[in-house]
Order: sequence, then C-alpha cells, then structure tokens
Amino acid sequence: MYLRFSDSFFDKVEKKTNVGKQTILDLAAKLQQNDLKNETTLREVIHELGQMTGREVSKEKEDKIIEAVVNDKVPKDIDKMI
Repeated sequence: MYLRFSDSFFDKVEKKTNVGKQTILDLAAKLQQNDLKNETTLREVIHELGQMTGREVSKEKEDKIIEAVVNDKVPKDIDKMI
C-alpha cells in the first residue's frame, strides 16, 4: 500500500518529535521492505523510533503496539493521530 502525505503532515510530525521528513521517509522505506507482522522487525522499528525521538518505550507499551499492529488494530487515518 502506498500512502501520500502532505508537507504539513511532515511538519506536524517534526514539531512533535524533532524527526525530519527524510528520516521518516527512510524509515518508511525500511518498513516497506520488511514484514510488519514479524515481531522481531516490529521491536527493532519501535526501538529505532524511540531512539530517534528520545523517548523510552516501556516493555508493556511495546507489547501493546505490537499486538495492535499484528492484529490490524492500527487506525487507518494516521493524520488524525498527529
């Protein structure tokens, strides 16, 4: 699935996380090349995002994120989450 995001979306993300557009696009490319239902891949991505944003993700929160992704419980309208 290919999604298009406006520059305003990237601006919102950068304001909240201090992660730039190119870093986001690089991570998105990595995600497209991997199986997002694979728990190991998801944990690596979560850790990488935590490092990028300077936020620690607890084991409990990490498990909840993985459960949501694996069970397709992630909201489809990402722009409203930001």
